[in-house]
Amino acid sequence: MYNSRKKQAEEIPEEITAIWSCTNDDCNGWMRRNFAFLNHPTCPQCGSTMAEDERMLAVLTNTSFNHHG
Repeated sequence: MYNSRKKQAEEIPEEITAIWSCTNDDCNGWMRRNFAFLNHPTCPQCGSTMAEDERMLAVLTNTSFNHHG
């Protein structure tokens, strides 16, 4: 028998996340702080300086540095 009920979309947990945000008003560049390679990165889109900020984002874990024993 055909089930016409639609599957419920899973909710993705979000949290306030530290980010770097481009200071250039004409650019919307940003990156998660824990995914940046530098302590004070420049915007990869326009080359401007970036400032610390926060944004509500999906929860992600950066595990790339845990593999270097």
